[in-house]
Amino acid sequence: MEENKRLEWLLESLLHVIGRAVIKVNEVCEIVGARKKQIKAYNLCDGSLTFGEIVKKAGLDKGSLSRSIDRWVKSGIVFRFAEGKELKPLHVFPIPENSKVEAKSKGKRKKQ
Repeated sequence: MEENKRLEWLLESLLHVIGRAVIKVNEVCEIVGARKKQIKAYNLCDGSLTFGEIVKKAGLDKGSLSRSIDRWVKSGIVFRFAEGKELKPLHVFPIPENSKVEAKSKGKRKKQ
């Protein structure tokens, strides 16, 4: 069993290295958004927690987190892994605490 854990760790490390080479931190920040709960939820997607555990720790409702994870998976910044019947999402890499996260602007208003 110890060898399996080592292999999992190596694969996760490889995923993080490749993720950083392909997608930049500012792109991940833009996809996740600037809301603290969303950032916390994204960073909790480290492959060790179940969907339900992330809901509780991040303080989000199930529907909101489910939609966010769907969006993150489609954007390629989160992968879904099943362990038994449990979903354990894994991000490409966490958003560093010192990153400045800016929300996307929905559109520019003209000043009159």
